[in-house]
Amino acid sequence: MDWRFDVLPGGELVREGLNDIQHGRRTTASLLVLIGSPRLNALGFNVPTDEENPEHALYDLLASEEEDSAHSRYNALVRALVSFERAAECVAK
Repeated sequence: MDWRFDVLPGGELVREGLNDIQHGRRTTASLLVLIGSPRLNALGFNVPTDEENPEHALYDLLASEEEDSAHSRYNALVRALVSFERAAECVAK
């Protein structure tokens, strides 16, 4: 399927994460995509599943940048991922 990331909520973040994974970068976006790997792979994306605890890695990265807001930023990122996954599942049907 030819994904139009720009029309799906959270699409730009997922596209950035996929690109970062492809280039071996460990970023907020790449860790977020790794969290979503089961659903994203079911949608036809090629996301590695060998990362242990991407949830903890993402939280630790956010906390290292700004500890006070790590929890709320983590939750906002996960909400964006879930929005993308739900919208993509609707498009894929």
